Amino acid sequence: MEPSHKDAETAAAAAAADPRAASSSSGVVVQVREKKGPLRAAIPYMPFPVAVICLFLNTFVPGLGTFVSAFAVLCGARTDLPDRHVCCVFWLNIAAALIQTLTAIVMVGWIMSIFWGMDMVILASRPAPPWSPVLRRAHGCPRHWSLQPPGTGDPPHAPGPMPAGNPECTQAETR
Repeated sequence: MEPSHKDAETAAAAAAADPRAASSSSGVVVQVREKKGPLRAAIPYMPFPVAVICLFLNTFVPGLGTFVSAFAVLCGARTDLPDRHVCCVFWLNIAAALIQTLTAIVMVGWIMSIFWGMDMVILASRPAPPWSPVLRRAHGCPRHWSLQPPGTGDPPHAPGPMPAGNPECTQAETR
C-alpha cells in the first residue's frame, strides 16, 4: 500500500515546523561497501597490461583469461581474500574459469567471462588492498622470496644488504 499525497504533505509540514528535524544535508556520511562472494573476491589485482590481455582472452575464448589469472595468484598477485591460502584462491579462480567455459554453450558463460575480464581491468586500475600480503625478497637475497605483510622488508626492486654469514645465501648467489 502506497502512502497517499495527503500523508506526504502532512509529513512535509511536520518536518518544516520542527527545527530539530534532520535534513538530507545534515553532515551524515554513509559508506557503502560492495559485498563480494568468494569467486568474485578471488579475482587478482594484476598489472594493467596483463588484465587487458585476460579481458581479450575472456572475450574470444570464455574462461581462458580467468584461467590465466589463476596463475597470477600463484605469482603473488593480491586478492580480496586475505584470510584464504594462495592455493585455495588459485582453485577458486580455476573453478570460475570452468564455470565460464562449461556455460558458454548457453551464452551465460560467455557473458560472465566478459564481465569477469572487465572486473580484472577495473581492479588493475585500483590500488591493491593494503591487508593483502606482498611478495618480497627474503633477507635481502634476490634468489629467496617470501610473502610478508605490507610495510615490512625491502620492496622487490630495491637492493638490500646481504646479511653476513647467512648459510642460505652466499655472495656467489647474488651475482
